[in-house]
Amino acid sequence: MHADPVDQARRLAHDRFPGALCVILAGSTAAGRATPGSDLDIAVLLGDGGETGRETVRFEGRVAELFFHTRAGLSELFAADVAARRAVMQSMYATGFVLVDRDGEAGRARALAEADLLKGPPSLDQQTVETRRYGLTDALDDLADADDRTERLAVAGFALAAAADLLFDHHRAWTGGGKWLPRRLLEADARRGAALLDGHLSLCESGNASLLTGAAAEVLDLVGGPLREGYRRAWHGVIESVAAPA
Repeated sequence: MHADPVDQARRLAHDRFPGALCVILAGSTAAGRATPGSDLDIAVLLGDGGETGRETVRFEGRVAELFFHTRAGLSELFAADVAARRAVMQSMYATGFVLVDRDGEAGRARALAEADLLKGPPSLDQQTVETRRYGLTDALDDLADADDRTERLAVAGFALAAAADLLFDHHRAWTGGGKWLPRRLLEADARRGAALLDGHLSLCESGNASLLTGAAAEVLDLVGGPLREGYRRAWHGVIESVAAPA
């Protein structure tokens, strides 16, 4: 019989952070979707003399991801997540299960997180949008010409990520990576997001790029259309990638 993950998280928080101002259990466990192999995602707010960081541990046989921070550190993490357009910490505080709450600290942190989520991420600047458009246009051209199956799969992954990033920006929606990419994509635009995901799956299974190409082309039309000739960038000491951010 497997131990209850919420009880495990509570014991871990008590053992590692007995003086915590608040502790939040997030992720699949807080959402009621935990499996025996699910990690524990735990955010811990510490007093001003504490440290800000993260650590992966194993507790009672279960892996736990610990995100610990002071009030000032949490403000910095929130700002960094907004700049990255991902809002990871905000989502943990806004939707997580409160394990520890001293003097209303959890409620105050949750209110700040919810305010960020409601406001949404910053828009990409116009030059970045043009670079994303150019990169996606080039990827779709490569898909049309690719004969090598391995290359086609690699380009398809890039095209999905680039189209998703443009669609996120079009809707001022929060981005995501890994398993959170499809989740956030469907939240941002159920129809177009599903078309991109279905197109990517179809290409991976059959090698047929037509569904993915059509879905990505529709996203391009939302943000100004394909971009090839006319794309120009001045050198500013760094190489700006056409790829979508990881």
